Amino acid sequence: MATHNHEDQERIDGLKAWWEKYGTAITIVLAVMLATAGAMKAWNYYQQQQAQQAADLYALLKQVQSSNDAEKINDAAQLLTQGYSSSGYAPRAAMIAAQADVQAGNNKRAIQNLQWILDHAKEVEMRDLARLRISGIFLDEGKYGEALRLLDAGHDEAFAGLYLDRKGDIQVAAQKISEARLSYQAAIDKLDKSNNYYNIVQMKLDGLGNSE
Repeated sequence: MATHNHEDQERIDGLKAWWEKYGTAITIVLAVMLATAGAMKAWNYYQQQQAQQAADLYALLKQVQSSNDAEKINDAAQLLTQGYSSSGYAPRAAMIAAQADVQAGNNKRAIQNLQWILDHAKEVEMRDLARLRISGIFLDEGKYGEALRLLDAGHDEAFAGLYLDRKGDIQVAAQKISEARLSYQAAIDKLDKSNNYYNIVQMKLDGLGNSE
């Protein structure tokens, strides 16, 4: 029994010596780990709150959108683009504001809103759509060269048909009929035949006939 007691005491003394040597460092490491875990929880909570606030503001924007008041819509959209720029709601808010601006005849601000999407949106699809919308504004303003250069930028394959169709529209407006015919045909080749838009582009191509 005495032997066992002696061995136990040696083990205890060894642990005490080890703790005296390393205990303080371990305590610090554990404290840091606990603090980090707490910080992560706080960060996650903050992120959840930010996401909820952005969602609430977007819901508010959708309500304001029904007013068709471009100023109010832009004010609501800016709450998202300025306060929650990293959220997925922000580029969608800018898109809504740009649409309202176009309807109000304020192309300059519409382009600014769409440019914000090009500069900040994380989703490629949103940037592709913004580029397409800007090209439409340039088309209406007769800025054909600028519109075509914008469409020549890289884009997702899902937008290929839409980009080629818009390219054809610009070329028709610029009286480049032969080039427009090629663009429309290329757009048709990219579009699904079951899509109603396919028929619209086909009608545009047929409408050109054999004219130069």
